Amino acid sequence: MEFVSINKLTLLDYPEKVACVLYTPSCNFACPYCHNWETLIQERLAPLSFEDILSFLKKRLGVLDGVVISGGEPTLMDDLPEKIKKIKELGYLVKLDTNGSNPEMLKELIDKKLIDYVAMDIKHSPSKYYDVIKNKSISFDIIKESIEILMENKIDYEFRITLIKEYHDIDSIYEIGKLLEGSKKLFLQEYKLSDGVHDKSLNEVDEKTAEKYADILSQYIDLVELRGYE
Repeated sequence: MEFVSINKLTLLDYPEKVACVLYTPSCNFACPYCHNWETLIQERLAPLSFEDILSFLKKRLGVLDGVVISGGEPTLMDDLPEKIKKIKELGYLVKLDTNGSNPEMLKELIDKKLIDYVAMDIKHSPSKYYDVIKNKSISFDIIKESIEILMENKIDYEFRITLIKEYHDIDSIYEIGKLLEGSKKLFLQEYKLSDGVHDKSLNEVDEKTAEKYADILSQYIDLVELRGYE
């Protein structure tokens, strides 16, 4: 598996850093509101040469602070540790975006100090997780294991939830709060419809309701903030 797309400059995807984003193809989830749907089907996209990526990164030394590895689901890439090692050797910080479905890979990357920051998506409350991910072959225990790995505080991390009106309500927010109790950082992201979204019937949660959810979650989590609401 190779990277299939690159965003050469972003000020949004790595907190307080200037970065680029590398996208991996394919995902083991099928979230209806995913903005990167076109990257999930590998055969539709031509793979990028990793040597060309490294060449690009060498030229951007001093301009970029970090590299974000996103997807798709990056931990499905078997040689991800080897690729990140080569990126780290250039002197870059590395952030991983993950759905938490591969705790073994997550732990390896943390233990080997190959990543500096992790953003893990929380899709829904435990009792309704499959309503979003659409893959019942994935045990929620695996997701919970990834949450616990991050909460060991061996690495800087954030949890994030894209709020969807059709999915999230008061009951699910309380359930998520209990799931993440004791964690340090959670962002509630505004959903924005785009051409890449698979299910265009879904709707955003309004800011007032999002603020109410944030107040509830603040009972369980150190820092809860809205993201994307302006």
